[in-house]
Amino acid sequence: MATTHVFVGLVLAGAVALVAPDVGTAAAIGAVLGGLFPDVDVVATHRWTLHYPVYYWPVAGLSSVLAVARPSAVTVALATFFLAAACHSLSDALGGSHELEPWTGRRDRAVYSHYHGRWLAARRWIAYDGSPGDLALAAVLAVPSLLVFDPAVRRLVVASLVVSIGYAVLRRPIAALLERLLGSGSVPR
Repeated sequence: MATTHVFVGLVLAGAVALVAPDVGTAAAIGAVLGGLFPDVDVVATHRWTLHYPVYYWPVAGLSSVLAVARPSAVTVALATFFLAAACHSLSDALGGSHELEPWTGRRDRAVYSHYHGRWLAARRWIAYDGSPGDLALAAVLAVPSLLVFDPAVRRLVVASLVVSIGYAVLRRPIAALLERLLGSGSVPR
């Protein structure tokens, strides 16, 4: 789930906030945006257009060095943005395949690696986005943010957990409805 990726980013931002509380909010903003950013490609070719499981890492490394050398709200936000985007892109390979009903396992494409020039296989450590395991992971990853950040970030985390629960509950029914619509020719593929 996109929210799980956000919570991963917020764990990273939480570590920054513990060391440098003055840039904690900037770290959180960068992490939230970076955790979400790769999934903007859902309007293009999902898990291909903005997912870079290799190429985000050097940028994340360089932006992190810059944030340490010249700490400011902007450099810290950029560093957490790229770290969260890198984690998001790479971690998609740990989940289910990129398809409407990933629990069927009909496809084995998790995320495209531009570096390798191929789709990386789905590892299925988390069965699929919105699975009970994904929801459990999201809940565990949300806890540090509830302990570290100010009330505004905590409200965002709680709202994201509510969205996660709703998505997990509706994931399969929505996919089944879309499959019926797509299969009937009512909606173009």
